[in-house]
Amino acid sequence: MNLKRMVTCDDIHDKKYQVSSDDLSFRPAVYGVIIQDGKILLSKQWEGYDFPGGAIELGESTADALIREVKEETGLKVEVGKLLHCDNSFFKLPFNGSFVHSIQIFHMCKIIGGELSTQFLDEQEQKYVGKAEWVDLNKFNDVKIYSSVDLKKVLKLI
Repeated sequence: MNLKRMVTCDDIHDKKYQVSSDDLSFRPAVYGVIIQDGKILLSKQWEGYDFPGGAIELGESTADALIREVKEETGLKVEVGKLLHCDNSFFKLPFNGSFVHSIQIFHMCKIIGGELSTQFLDEQEQKYVGKAEWVDLNKFNDVKIYSSVDLKKVLKLI
């Protein structure tokens, strides 16, 4: 039985949209939480930040997707660690206006190689993603975050 549901989707400007489940696409995603020396690595996006990560491609494992996404957004090679959190996210993609239901998975990660770079960003990401930045954990609450998942809650699980 396919029941239409109405959900609230957020955009990057915190605008809310009431959307029918028929208008959603499904986009599972995985994100890395990388902490070193009292700082957290954040992916620079638009005028704010997110944890490095993104969509899991069809046929790709969550670990492989996380390793690929972190490399694309940061230039770093990581080892996937402990599962921290999994949550629903409903949002409007800013580059094409489509509405998405995402299951977002968060893992601790450890850097095992590479250097901060934007060289692995795809053509679409080059329009809105900048070089990843280390942000002092004590200042995390002061930065603009682009996620409909409460990332402060994710950090409390460490």
